Amino acid sequence: MITASRDGVLGVMASPMSPLDRLLELLGDDHVSDVFVNGVGPAHVDRSGRPELVEIGADDPSIVRDLAVRLAAMGGQRLDDARPWVDAALPGGTRVHAVLPPIAVNGPYLSLRNHPRRTRDLSELCAVGTLDVDGASLVRAVVAARLPFLVTGGAGTGKTTLLGALLSECPFDERLLLIEDTPELSTRHPQVIRLATRDANIENVGAVDMRELVRQALRMRPDRVVIGECRGPEIMELLTALNTGHAGGAGTLHCNSPDDVLSRLAALALPHGVDEATLHAMVLSALNVIIHMRRNGAVRVVETIGVIDRAPRSTKPRIVPAWTRGNGLGRARDTLSELIAAADTGRS
Repeated sequence: MITASRDGVLGVMASPMSPLDRLLELLGDDHVSDVFVNGVGPAHVDRSGRPELVEIGADDPSIVRDLAVRLAAMGGQRLDDARPWVDAALPGGTRVHAVLPPIAVNGPYLSLRNHPRRTRDLSELCAVGTLDVDGASLVRAVVAARLPFLVTGGAGTGKTTLLGALLSECPFDERLLLIEDTPELSTRHPQVIRLATRDANIENVGAVDMRELVRQALRMRPDRVVIGECRGPEIMELLTALNTGHAGGAGTLHCNSPDDVLSRLAALALPHGVDEATLHAMVLSALNVIIHMRRNGAVRVVETIGVIDRAPRSTKPRIVPAWTRGNGLGRARDTLSELIAAADTGRS
């Protein structure tokens, strides 16, 4: 029996899946951010930033498969031999990704990410060590000045949480348009319009990708366009939107360091016919700020707030730190202050 509830996964009644009762208990723990079931055997659990192995009684692949199929159905997705993977959001926000054999060689594999039950604001993130007072002051000024920015970092570094907190800082009379593959962004802003991609149906028609959603978003008179995660050709639509009067846009991007941002953007854009010179010109005119995150034990922290600037005697962009964790304000602080002042002057 399956019922929908605010907590999503907790709405899956365990009666037909009794060996996985422990899994459902784990997902009800606010300190658990991720649970991974790698076929049979114990689950790999991330609790308060620390890995654990927890025995859940998953001693039969059919049990894991049954749970994966049911969770996919709760998220409105199909999971079967014809389409052996799924990425879905459950009621309440828990994100589920599952892969079935034979694609999952020793599977099924099941990955569940708990969605925070309460949206954190910047003050709360400062309290847990994500930012210090100077860093928080800078990012607040970036949002207030409507400077376009990307939140970057590796998987699980807190990019989505920080972006949601930053969007909560936007003036409440602004219209925010959020575009995501799987709805995850949570913000306290009262005027949020959401668009989500759609997979093809069983006849392999009806798919709607992020690139198309960005195009549609620009017709909806947004004040800010936000892409939950840039992972393909939609990066060009986002850069184009930021070049056509939609100030203050934002997104997240997977990369290992601030120095890798430009190469990551190139990797997304170049296969779609955008040469390096064009990409560099678009980045310089469309983006101003990079906020890079990393994981520091149990805490997700902002490592660098950087400004995208033109390298001396070059048309190639570079990222210059305006603030770094442990060192405070950096050499681009004056450049960032000038950008903020110019934006404020332009609006007055």
